[in-house]
Amino acid sequence: MAAGSAVVLARALEALDVGGAADKINLIPQDFFAELCEQIIQHLNHKIPGVNTAELCQRIQTSGIEINVGDLAKIANIVSFLFSTAARNNLSTEELVTTLGNAVSTLPKHAVQVIRHVWNEQGKSISVSEDARNMATVGQFVDIKWKLGVAMSSDTCRSLKYPYVTVTLKVADPSGQITDKSFEMTIPQFKNFFRQFKEMAAVLETV
Repeated sequence: MAAGSAVVLARALEALDVGGAADKINLIPQDFFAELCEQIIQHLNHKIPGVNTAELCQRIQTSGIEINVGDLAKIANIVSFLFSTAARNNLSTEELVTTLGNAVSTLPKHAVQVIRHVWNEQGKSISVSEDARNMATVGQFVDIKWKLGVAMSSDTCRSLKYPYVTVTLKVADPSGQITDKSFEMTIPQFKNFFRQFKEMAAVLETV
């Protein structure tokens, strides 16, 4: 491994200690941490649009572990950077584990074991092409949901019981974190929104 690569990787690993992420990782059961690492590898391989830290955090909390989604997202970003840096530099499993041990003495053993296993099994499959890196600069659409509601009071509505539509977009940002973006529209706005989607669909039919 080149010295420059070691420095970059060391900086990412230092963040585990400086940000207190190592302590948070110590709280996460091995099976949940393994699932997080698996999702990160799948995201880096473009098999899934992002890492659903909100859903995973909820399940961890349900199991009785106190951790918030912000801390879990930070851990996901660090591990993602760790894996992507290791892939760009073609690190072997032993090189990665050695660097981990030298840079982060407080990382729990179960986390090191998971990282070793996941990297040994799937590390070589990570795509780090230039096109893939360029694609990572924009977010990705995951899902859309909508529901019809009735406004009971509003500054913009002329009367009560005015219908409106709530739209929720599930989007994966460039770092791979999946978030929900919700907004409301009046019925005319929603109809215009729908019309534009029909126009896009019509254009795609010609491609």
